[in-house]
Amino acid sequence: LYFTRAHFDIIAFSVNLLLFFFYLNHLVSGHIRYSIPEEMKKGSLIGNVAQDLGLDLKRLRSGRARIVTGESIQYTELKTDKGILIVKERIDREQLCGDVTPCSFSFEVILENPMELHQITVEITDTNDHSPTFKRDTIHFEISEIANTGSRFPLTRAEDSDVGVNALREYFLTDNENFILKQISNADGKKYAEMVLQKPLDRETNPNLSLKLIAVDGGSPQRSGTVNIDITVLDVNDNAPLFNQSVYKATVLENSPRDTYVTIVNASDADFGLNSIVTYYFSELNSGLNNVFTVDEKTGTILITGLIDYEKDKKYELRIDAKDQGGLTDSSKVIIEVTDVNDNIPTISVMSFTSPVSEDSPLGTTIGIINVKDLDSGENGQIICKIEQHAPFKIKSNLRNYYTLVTDTVLDRETVSEYNITVVATDSGMPPLSTKRTFYLKVSDVNDNSPLFSESVYNAFILENNSPGVSLHTVRAKDPDENQNARVSYILEDTYIGESPISEYISINAESGVIHAVRSFDYEQIKQLLFVVKAQDGGSPPFSSNVTVKVLIQDQNDNPPQVLYPVQTGGSLVAEMVPRSVDVGYLVTKVVAVDVDSGQNAWLSYKLQKATDRALFEVGLQNGEIRTIRQVTDKDAVKQRLTVIVEDNGQPCRSATVIVNVAVADSFPEVLSEFTDFTQDKEYNDNLTFYLVLALAVVSFLFITCLVVIISVKIYRWRQSRVMYHSNLPVIPYYPPRYSDTLGTGTLQHVYNYEVCRTTDSRKSDCKFGGAGSQNVLIMVPSSTGTMPRIQSEKSILDEPDSPLEVRNEMEHQETYLRKKRCFLDSIGFISRF
Repeated sequence: LYFTRAHFDIIAFSVNLLLFFFYLNHLVSGHIRYSIPEEMKKGSLIGNVAQDLGLDLKRLRSGRARIVTGESIQYTELKTDKGILIVKERIDREQLCGDVTPCSFSFEVILENPMELHQITVEITDTNDHSPTFKRDTIHFEISEIANTGSRFPLTRAEDSDVGVNALREYFLTDNENFILKQISNADGKKYAEMVLQKPLDRETNPNLSLKLIAVDGGSPQRSGTVNIDITVLDVNDNAPLFNQSVYKATVLENSPRDTYVTIVNASDADFGLNSIVTYYFSELNSGLNNVFTVDEKTGTILITGLIDYEKDKKYELRIDAKDQGGLTDSSKVIIEVTDVNDNIPTISVMSFTSPVSEDSPLGTTIGIINVKDLDSGENGQIICKIEQHAPFKIKSNLRNYYTLVTDTVLDRETVSEYNITVVATDSGMPPLSTKRTFYLKVSDVNDNSPLFSESVYNAFILENNSPGVSLHTVRAKDPDENQNARVSYILEDTYIGESPISEYISINAESGVIHAVRSFDYEQIKQLLFVVKAQDGGSPPFSSNVTVKVLIQDQNDNPPQVLYPVQTGGSLVAEMVPRSVDVGYLVTKVVAVDVDSGQNAWLSYKLQKATDRALFEVGLQNGEIRTIRQVTDKDAVKQRLTVIVEDNGQPCRSATVIVNVAVADSFPEVLSEFTDFTQDKEYNDNLTFYLVLALAVVSFLFITCLVVIISVKIYRWRQSRVMYHSNLPVIPYYPPRYSDTLGTGTLQHVYNYEVCRTTDSRKSDCKFGGAGSQNVLIMVPSSTGTMPRIQSEKSILDEPDSPLEVRNEMEHQETYLRKKRCFLDSIGFISRF
């Protein structure tokens, strides 16, 4: 079979068209085709794309519809506001397609969200805007007069850039007697003419002939071109050169260097001498080919003189003429096939790219669309795209030459906040060529992290008696998010200390997290503050986390010791009685003191500060017991006065002083005579015995009366308490001030054994004292004329209570005891005075 270039172009176009329709069937949403004439004015309407594709204008705008073409010149423009396609640049069919017909160009309209690709083909129809032209103004022939009838003389072909009916249609030769015109069409459809000698030339009759060759196209109006033919009639030479082949074929590589050998042609002439010498030349060349190839006129060797580009021309057809010295010629065709080499690197064009992208974007989010092309063909034009470095992205190809860059994993801005994504496009040639394109992607933040505290529990320490507003501690939370999402505010959670909200004790700065004391703290009232601080970021919705803060209040030595026993009364004199017959180490009494402070601030020590006789008594340093340190003699004074100082272990230390009166005697009269310091008038002394007897009688009567009253009141209150118990009335306890210790840290080491019957009214409480002991207490009333002894059983000393409630009960019991004791002493003093 004989295939011309036109045949191959048609076959290639058909294959590409089938492949194109195959891709459209699977990948493209729509395909429309328009046909317009060339040379339309800019802004001329081509077609309504929105209507033809079935898209509304809102979809065109929201999808950012745009034209995508790989050509350097964009001939059309899409008006998204109207949905029409207009002419943007001058369209010259001859410049765009040359002699290829039909002439068209294609492009894609791409839409996003979701991505759609619609192909549009615009066919350019030809208009008769070019006249047939000849490459030369004059054709010169030298023809021997013995040329045979029927000899053929090829004429220069006229070129017409138009196609179809507007292309070259036929040639005309001016009337003459010797030559007729014969028109020939090649397989590619191109026409050329030959002159055929129909009547022998006669040099003697007409040595020179002047003819005109006219080329006419088929357009309307019709256009034509003319070339002059000058014929010189030569004498003698009757044989024309003949090529040994009608068609020569050769293959060259593109980008072959200058002077590369292509092929050699050969023609022979049967004449002899000068008439047998043949010269070779290109009879006609396509536009621009005279700078690509050259032929040696003597040898017929064809060489490359210009650039061979496979992407521009895949095949060349040349016509070679061989002419002898007599002017006789012959023609042959040379077909040169160009072999492609991998000389074009792939090109990457960015269709769209989104940056920044949110870190909570779902898997497979599209961040970019790229178009990759390679001008080479075959394997040299097959492209593989990949991401160069390891990154949480991948590249996908859903459409021909189009790739989408999508996320492959979930993004985390706190781990990586930005990426440099390098896309590498590599062709399959040998050696392969590649190109790179780097994309800078920033990950935007979302509020997906909670503030985190540096510690699970914060411990703060502060001395009691602090100044209000002092800083206790600082809590700090960090949020790995950024900007507003990382702005942390500190909030105090609602907590109650007892019945008071935590806000009455402490406050927190919402910005810095500094915790301040709202008021001064008293360790004896509260030992620690336990509360919760919430850290909340500024995101929407906000995230938060909590932390526990423990403020430990440290004790200061701000309370002196308090002496519980012996009680210092103002109106009566209390003395401890020590018989003279006691042994060494006899326990006279015990000083009982407490300190409401804690720790070493509550460690008490007892010292004898002053004494009437220091050699007779000593005080236990730790327990406050007053004991004899030698045998009591008759020389020792009856009245002994001891001053005991009680000190705590604080810095600075605090102290309390107690005076203990001791009577050294074996009988009460001896004690009374010694302790009577008051001056009585004579009449009063004479009646002392009478008053003493009367006082004893009254005391006895009162004692018996009180005993009966106490028993009756106890029975009555026992019944009342049972009634109140069944009536569910509230019981209001009474606590003496500064004697409550919630943690049991007081220093009261002993309690006194007595029973208490309490009601809701503390004023009606009853007290039952313990039985008599082995030690006697002497109570004196200095204001009376005489002294009345009263033996009181020493209170039994018990261990320290095991709980704060027991401590409070003991404090209350002790206070009640002291109050009743004072009342009793006052009554005794009153009776004595009476």
